[in-house]
Amino acid sequence: MSFELKNADATYQRLMTKIFKPLIARTMEVYIDDIVVKSKTQVAHVQHLEEAFHLMWAYNMKLNPTKCAFGINAGSC
Repeated sequence: MSFELKNADATYQRLMTKIFKPLIARTMEVYIDDIVVKSKTQVAHVQHLEEAFHLMWAYNMKLNPTKCAFGINAGSC
């Protein structure tokens, strides 16, 4: 009998959607463990990152700096 977590991905996605609801579709997209903060200008991008970091801090979330990329232009990945 398997004891793996069958709904872990869906549960995690729901949690991420709940945490980042104020930002999703406006300045952020979340897919499982990938988060994209999108902005039209560099100044706006810094503000949007601050909003995202504030929510992460409030929910005691941590980022792995080796997996982060900042200031990437659309289509350059």
